[in-house]
Amino acid sequence: MKIQRIVSALVLLGAALLASPAPGKELIRDFSGQRTMKTAEFQVEAPWILDWRVTGEYADEMAVDVSLVRSDLNAHEGNVLKARGPGNGVRLFNQDGRFFFQVDSTLAGWRLRVFELTPEEAEEYTPRNQTPLDY
Repeated sequence: MKIQRIVSALVLLGAALLASPAPGKELIRDFSGQRTMKTAEFQVEAPWILDWRVTGEYADEMAVDVSLVRSDLNAHEGNVLKARGPGNGVRLFNQDGRFFFQVDSTLAGWRLRVFELTPEEAEEYTPRNQTPLDY
């Protein structure tokens, strides 16, 4: 009987540990639209990712260009996304600050989600081919 109680307690403990959320990426902002616009500002600490998705019915005629702008200086940091058709992806950043996105959209829907990562998550992130911000 005593062994069964110990085993039951260990099983419950293991289930509780598996059910508890592990620290990980935290959603900072979620933006979406179908037109050209400037997003709201967001404050972020490095490392962080931009998780993006572009949709549309007119694949040959659609386009989305997204630039990252530092809010406090109104300084263009670079182009972070150029899509000429439907798609999605993720981009890693190692800059702290207060930013907004300038989105230029033609016949396309878009969604931009900003997540902060832990340093451990950032180390595991291996982009296929990440280039520096395009100026």
